Amino acid sequence: MAPAPDHANGYPSLPEAIAAFAQSLVAKSPRTRVNYLSALNRFREFLPSIALDPETTTTDRLPSEILERFYTWLLQTYGRDRRLTAVAYTSEVRAFFRFLDRRRWLGPDVSYERMKDGLRELIGRLPYRTPRVDDAVALVVTYVKNIPLPPADGANRQKRLELLRDRAILTTLYATGMRRAELARLDRTDVQDGRAAEALITGKGERERMVFFDAEALAAIRAYLAERGDAYRPLFLRHDDGRGQPGRWGEHWRLSPQSIWAVVKKYGRLAGVEVSTHHLRHLKARVLLNNGAQLAEVQDILGHASPATTKKIYAPYTTRHLRDAFDRFSVPAEEIARRVRAGDADRRESGGPADRGRPDRPDRPCREA
Repeated sequence: MAPAPDHANGYPSLPEAIAAFAQSLVAKSPRTRVNYLSALNRFREFLPSIALDPETTTTDRLPSEILERFYTWLLQTYGRDRRLTAVAYTSEVRAFFRFLDRRRWLGPDVSYERMKDGLRELIGRLPYRTPRVDDAVALVVTYVKNIPLPPADGANRQKRLELLRDRAILTTLYATGMRRAELARLDRTDVQDGRAAEALITGKGERERMVFFDAEALAAIRAYLAERGDAYRPLFLRHDDGRGQPGRWGEHWRLSPQSIWAVVKKYGRLAGVEVSTHHLRHLKARVLLNNGAQLAEVQDILGHASPATTKKIYAPYTTRHLRDAFDRFSVPAEEIARRVRAGDADRRESGGPADRGRPDRPDRPCREA
């Protein structure tokens, strides 16, 4: 239960309000909660710059232009090259102000809607740089597949398990286009120990979607699980010496999203390719689009909540289809001129006028469509 304000004016102090906001995030993912609270830490650092004490200031003393001033402070502190980070921090703090507005903990002259509009006007339109993904990213997948397996003996068991696991991770990331956090949450029952060609997962924003596996990814998963020979629930486990006790169903050994990222970076270095888990996701999307998939289909496969997200990120990759249409339907000017000349000749032979324009309005150009 949120702490009740104990001030004479009925408004909580900022720490009290943040504690209440943190409790309201119970339904959010742990990562979302961490991001919100991290942004609020930056907000607390900013307050002394406008002569407000982050420990004693009550919420009714937060001025209406505070979000705009916070965004400006972030740019001045971190630089304009970190503009996207500043926008992310400000958006997360804005959620806190939306919470204050719901609780009626903002000052009587402060309008959350005006705060939001002012911030939107200040930030303006953000440019989005389409991800540039080199086809060489695929070399990471082939590299790990071609590493010889260590012998199946006690001395090499850990290395053998880790290599089989890493093969399964990389082939699955590419095959499915999953995010690293989604991959980390997979249980072996989700894929029926490598026999199910599709799985229902809970992705970003707690949204469910179907992901699809190819034969190569499933074979790698089966080989890894067969080598493990255990009944632990997580699909991907730690196999290092410092992992401690497995815990219930092996949950303490579940590989974390950060560890999955480290696996991909490791083989990227070995293969001489700059790569991350998201590069594999981008490559999968580009391959699908360039081979005829529609943006709406890629949206569902990747688990984007909005088609606008898919279009913003991947629409430039659909230019191959535009190029095909351009090449199929374009006609050289010489060909058009040849047809015109042939038509004129036909009309002269038949005794008709060579009327190709608008003789009633000869000096007025046609409007372009």
